[in-house]
Amino acid sequence: MKLHLARNTKLLIAEDQVLAKSHMHYALEQLGFKNMNYVDRPSHALSALQEHDYDAIICSYNLRSEQGGYFLLEQLNETHSLPLTSAFIFTSADTSAEVVHAIIELQPDEFIAKPFSVNELDRRLSRVLSRKKALKNIYSFMDKRDYEKALAEVEFFLLQPEQAEHFPLAMKIKGDLLIITERFQEAVAFFESIINVQDFSWAKMGIAKSLLALNELDDAEREVIQLAMRPDSALEAYDLLAKLQIKQSAFDDALECTSLACNISPQNIARHKLAINLARITHDYESQFNSAKKVVRYAKDSIHDKPDIYLTAARAGVDFAMTSEPEHVNSIVKQTNEYLRQLKKAHPKAALNDELTVIDARLHYLKDDTVKAQMLLSDFHIDHAQHHSTEALLDRAKALHEVGMKKESLAILDAISSRQDEENDELNLMATYLKQEKEEKEAITLSPKMLNNTAVAQYKRGNLEQSYTTFAQAFRVMPKNPSIALNYLQAIVRARKANAPMLPDTLSAIKKCRETLESAALSEDQYSRYENVKSILKSE
Repeated sequence: MKLHLARNTKLLIAEDQVLAKSHMHYALEQLGFKNMNYVDRPSHALSALQEHDYDAIICSYNLRSEQGGYFLLEQLNETHSLPLTSAFIFTSADTSAEVVHAIIELQPDEFIAKPFSVNELDRRLSRVLSRKKALKNIYSFMDKRDYEKALAEVEFFLLQPEQAEHFPLAMKIKGDLLIITERFQEAVAFFESIINVQDFSWAKMGIAKSLLALNELDDAEREVIQLAMRPDSALEAYDLLAKLQIKQSAFDDALECTSLACNISPQNIARHKLAINLARITHDYESQFNSAKKVVRYAKDSIHDKPDIYLTAARAGVDFAMTSEPEHVNSIVKQTNEYLRQLKKAHPKAALNDELTVIDARLHYLKDDTVKAQMLLSDFHIDHAQHHSTEALLDRAKALHEVGMKKESLAILDAISSRQDEENDELNLMATYLKQEKEEKEAITLSPKMLNNTAVAQYKRGNLEQSYTTFAQAFRVMPKNPSIALNYLQAIVRARKANAPMLPDTLSAIKKCRETLESAALSEDQYSRYENVKSILKSE
C-alpha cells in the first residue's frame, strides 16, 4: 500500500464481531490508514454516509441485524446514495454459492473472504483504491448522469499508456455507456472488437444485450445460450434469456429461466416478483405461491418489507387453493392465513381494510359460504376504483367473478385496463395478464373451483358436448393441474369417438395435456387411466 494513498483515504467499516473488528483495525493501521470510522449495523452506516463522504466502505456481509451487509448495499444501490467514486468492499466468512451469487449481483468493488491476512487486505485495497483514483473523472460524470462526457473521458483515458492496467475495466465501462446511451449498433461493433482480442464474458453479454435491444432476437438468443453455459455468466444469461422469451410471448420458458436464476441467487426480490407475474400469466398457481412466499422470506426487515408483499402472498395462496385438489385446500388456506397474521404483526398501522375484506370474501367462498362472500363484496362501487391499487382491484375482480357477479368483475377489469395505459410496464406483463384475465372471464362463467366439478358431473350424466366444453375451460385456466388435464384428455378421446364437434386447437390441447401429465406425480389410478388414454391415442 502506498503510504500517501492510505493516509488520504477515509474509511467506513461496518463490522459487529469484536474479534473481526479488532483484526481489521490492526490490519488497517499496519497499512498506514488513519482516518477510520466504525459502525455495527446497516442503519448506522446509512446515517454515517449521510453525514460524511467516504472513499471506501468495508462492510461485513455477515452483520447480524437488519438483513446484514446485503441490506446496506441493496439500499445504497436502490437510493443511488453511494457515488461511483466511492468503493464498496464486502468481507464474509460465508463463501457458499448462495452468498457469493448474492454479492456478485449487488456488484461491490471487491469481495474478501474471512479470515484474511494483512498482505491480502493490502493487495485488494490497493487495487480498488488505485482503480477508483485512476477512473475518478469518468465516475464523476457517470454520477451526474452526464454519459456523453463520461464517454469522452473514457476515450481520453484509453489513450494514456501509463493507465494500461485499468484498460480492461475502462473498456467495459465504455461498452456499458454505449448501451446506456442506446448506441446499440456501435456497441455491437465495439464488443466484437474486444472479443477478437480476448474472450471476455462481459463483452459477449454486451453483444447479447445490444442485439436484444435491436430486436435481433435469433442472434441474441444464440449469444445468450452460450453465456448460460459459462459459470461466470449463467445468472445474468438466464435473466436476459427470460427477457428475450417474454418478447416472444414464450412465458412458460421465461418462467423456467427466471426460476433457475432464483434458485442460483434467491435473495433477489425483483426476480421473485418477475416469477410471480410470469406464473400468473402461465396459470402456474403453485409457482406463483412459492415465489410470493420467497419474497416475504427474503424481504424481512429490508427496504422491500412492505404490506404489499404479505398481501401478494395471501392472494397467491387463495389463487392456489381455488385451483387445487380438495385434499390440499385446507393446508394452503392455513398458510394463507399465516401471511395475513404476519402482515398485521409487521405493519399494524397499515390501512388495508378493503384489501383484507376481499381476501376474506374469497376465503369464505372456498368454504362454500357464497352468501357471506357476496355480502362482503357488496359494499363497492366502480367509481371508487381510482382509490385502489391495480393489484387490489384485480383481486376484487377475481372475487366477484367467483361468486357469480360477472358483470361487476368485468367492469373493474375495464377500469384497470384504462389505467394501465398511463402506467409504465417495461416488460408489458401486467398488460398481458389483464388482457388474459378479461378474455377468460368474458368467456367463462364458472369459477376455477366449480369448473372441474361441473364438467365431471356433466360427463357422468352423459352430456358429452357440455362436459367437453367445460373441461376445455377448466384446462384453459388450470393447465398445470394433472386431474383436469387427465379429465380433459379423456373427454377429448370420448368426443372424438362420438364424432362430436371439436375445438379448433384440439391437437394443441392434447399435447399440452400430455406435457402436464408427463411431468406430474400421478396416483396409481391416474397412471392407469393415462396409460389407457395413451393407448387409444396411439391407435387412432
